[in-house]
Amino acid sequence: MVSKDWIDKQTRWLEIGIVIYDSRKWSGGYGTTALQIWINHIFQNTDKLEHIGLTTWSGNPSMMRVAEKLGFQKEAQIRKVRYYNGKYYDSMKYGILRDEWKNVGKN
Repeated sequence: MVSKDWIDKQTRWLEIGIVIYDSRKWSGGYGTTALQIWINHIFQNTDKLEHIGLTTWSGNPSMMRVAEKLGFQKEAQIRKVRYYNGKYYDSMKYGILRDEWKNVGKN
């Protein structure tokens, strides 16, 4: 499942996400492919959008690699704000600009 959420539609601040429910599909390239298609779709169909954000957490290194593989830049790391199973994790914020996406050769 892919998603998009306006953090602030008036200022055109958009975040995307992905969930792969079947763990047998993890690390198989499905997430990367789905996000490529989704990002292309969003940039092609959302006028004047210059930035797409993606937030994950340090407990999900696979998603961090996917973001970086797709050309996203790490824009922020908010330390120890996600508590899970007795441990704190960092929130990892990534972003890509329309011009950067065009230059990665993904569309």
